[in-house]
Amino acid sequence: MSPDRDAQLFVVDPITRLRPAKDSSVALMQAAQRAGLAVWVCTQADLSSAAADDGCHRPRAWAQPVRLAPMAATAEGWSVPDPWVEADGPRDMPLDHFRWIWMRKDPPVDEAYLYATQLLELAEPFGVRVLNRPAALRSWNEKLGALRFSHLMAPSLVSARVEQLAAFAAGHQEVVLKPLAGRAGQGVVRTASAAPGLRSLLELVTLQETLPVMVQAFLPAVTAGDKRILLVDGEPLGAVNRLPKAGEFRSNLALGGAPVAADLTDAERHICAELAPVLRAEGLFFVGIDVIDGRLSEINVTSPTGVREVERLGRRPLADQVIERLLAG
Repeated sequence: MSPDRDAQLFVVDPITRLRPAKDSSVALMQAAQRAGLAVWVCTQADLSSAAADDGCHRPRAWAQPVRLAPMAATAEGWSVPDPWVEADGPRDMPLDHFRWIWMRKDPPVDEAYLYATQLLELAEPFGVRVLNRPAALRSWNEKLGALRFSHLMAPSLVSARVEQLAAFAAGHQEVVLKPLAGRAGQGVVRTASAAPGLRSLLELVTLQETLPVMVQAFLPAVTAGDKRILLVDGEPLGAVNRLPKAGEFRSNLALGGAPVAADLTDAERHICAELAPVLRAEGLFFVGIDVIDGRLSEINVTSPTGVREVERLGRRPLADQVIERLLAG
């Protein structure tokens, strides 16, 4: 089979498990298809490297070409046809068959994920562009990466030591504990320096002082929302504010947060402008940052979400704009 330099491969969870009305990966696939590009999918377990005729190892994937049905936005969400995707049988394909490869496997960033990025990295010398760059996916933990811009954040500390964490809590009264490998708000705990059992909690979340966690000063303004801003090649193209449900401080959509349309404030535009050159230099093409009350919270680089909400609430073709930027690059 001859190379198709207008083909995109998406490395995702099994496509039958994706939620087309919510998943940004599906939105990007549909936009690529609308732009006339061939769309293929595989899982990270489908990646391999095998010796070619010249004796050199060549990265490959057991991939499927797919065709996605169009979807329409409604007041409640998205109207999903049944079936929403059709897939041909898988084929053993060299990765340089594809002009672009999207690494959109959801966390955890575990051993299998890291090996997948290393296999994808083998495709780069063949002229394949991997989004986001595999080396950056390995080095940018979504919470630790934000510390490169700590002056834009709420006061933060990363440590495995109970004494350090307790002293930080004492200095800020109310704090939020975040597991470094967490996603979608899972495992995030709000506590206070005066809370009974604080030290026991710190021992628990640090696995008896063997695992570092992030602790941040609690921002009461989170009740007004946690804004997800989507940046493409460093430029903010859309945002959605996420309001926590009653009785909850976490506003993640996966935890019941309510999305509402949002524009960017001057403070948020300043944050984006400061991040932009670093993101471009690192090969972080598609990024979602979280901002609370004008403070940077996280920089999401693995599989940022929010495209569907921005498109529906903001009435803008965000996924198409992402693919247009990619084709122009």
